Amino acid sequence: MKEYLLGIDNGGTVTKAALFDTVGLEVAVVSRKVEIIQLFPGWNERDAEKMWKDTCEIIREVLSLSGIKQEQILGVACTGHGNGLYLVDSNGVPVRNAINSTDTRSQEYVDNWKKSGIDKLVLPHTTQSLWPGQPNAILAWLKEHEPESLNKAKFVLMAKDFIRMKLTGEFFAEITDMSGTSLMSVGKGSYDNHILKLFGLEELEDMLPPLIGSSGLAGNITQKAAVQTGLKAGTPVAGGMFDIDACALASGIADESQMSLVAGTWGNNQYIAKKPLVDKDLFMSSIYAIPGWYLMLEGSPTSAGNLDWFIDTFLQDEKKQQGGRFFEWLNQQVHSVSLESSDIIFLPFLYGNNTGKNIPATFYGLEGRHNRAHLIRAVYEGVVFSHKTHIERLLNFRNPPDVIRCTGGASQSNVWMQMFADAIGIPVEIPKGIQLGALGAAMAAAVCCGIFKNFNEGIQNMVRIEHTYAPNMVIHKNYQEKFYVYKNIIRSFSL
Repeated sequence: MKEYLLGIDNGGTVTKAALFDTVGLEVAVVSRKVEIIQLFPGWNERDAEKMWKDTCEIIREVLSLSGIKQEQILGVACTGHGNGLYLVDSNGVPVRNAINSTDTRSQEYVDNWKKSGIDKLVLPHTTQSLWPGQPNAILAWLKEHEPESLNKAKFVLMAKDFIRMKLTGEFFAEITDMSGTSLMSVGKGSYDNHILKLFGLEELEDMLPPLIGSSGLAGNITQKAAVQTGLKAGTPVAGGMFDIDACALASGIADESQMSLVAGTWGNNQYIAKKPLVDKDLFMSSIYAIPGWYLMLEGSPTSAGNLDWFIDTFLQDEKKQQGGRFFEWLNQQVHSVSLESSDIIFLPFLYGNNTGKNIPATFYGLEGRHNRAHLIRAVYEGVVFSHKTHIERLLNFRNPPDVIRCTGGASQSNVWMQMFADAIGIPVEIPKGIQLGALGAAMAAAVCCGIFKNFNEGIQNMVRIEHTYAPNMVIHKNYQEKFYVYKNIIRSFSL
């Protein structure tokens, strides 16, 4: 009887359930779009119980779609978006809507912490910058504005920890996820009440659940969850991991020779090292899924989501006409414009930026001779330049990697990936598969169940490179010149 693994990915916009065999081949996947609740400007919430219900439904659907029997599934693990806040009572019932990591209601608290120097005091311990979507800031807001929610709550959970708790009935905080929240000491790998005191949250320490590793056994599918999901009661459930770790792991990132790049709604750029990096100019260091390694991250919402906006705003008719060939048509549009004639600069700042300044998205250099294809290419290039900005920051702390492993929606475009390789000047490799976050989770389940003794063995057996894009160094020189213009336009906003 063939055996399989289930990976669940509770992302910021989509929830997915994917089945893999024990060599990492995707068998079936089902997804559900997440419903966002925006009660006030800056608020971004979701109904956590509905998220659980949707997760149950897609698990049942993926089992039905695949034809796989419940007893063939050896193990389950979850991944999901980091930060935000899922507050539950002692029975695991949400005490209020979950708050997403894109929520900004607590910006004032972050600003005050920076003004008073709290950010500098916590940085050596948390190894990351402060921002309003983190649970520390959200908890501070709730303490002042919704104390009744905190009074009802028993535990602080992250998205995938909430789903795992629903599957097993056990309360844990998985360490890669929690290490990215500014609620624990990354160097010590444990909670630190000193950090909570600096944020004025010391009385909430008991709400932080016990920590568990990514491949640790977090429990088993309960009888109740078995009825709801169609999974077999008693099936082991691993700790799982932060989605940035899951994508890096499923890309085969196991040492310092590689770098991981995720080009999706959010653009993440990351590498791993044996020690966490403490620097005010780095977005975040956190604990990696492979024990003894730490993940260094630079990221911003300046990636492929900008192309989604352009398509939704200007290309709906073409999308309907082209049907399944639409993205092939899109790549042809880009390819029809040479680099030399592509002199429009696009700043991909529709949903935020990576400059530290209030700079809007912009098409710069637009003239009457330009057409739609020029604009599409400019969007592609602008996203590449934003990632290149993050990568240059990371390279201030390390030598260039041998290769960059790229995942996310943009990785499915040959034209875009060649553009990344040419602009960055480093070979770009594309791992095989689409649902790599879920694959990373499935790898945690595989190690938990004893299929592999560790993640390195899991990578050797479950990760494959499908395509490599070598940089053209002549074109790289041209992109360097254009990138210089890109950076100068950004600088001009501060003059």
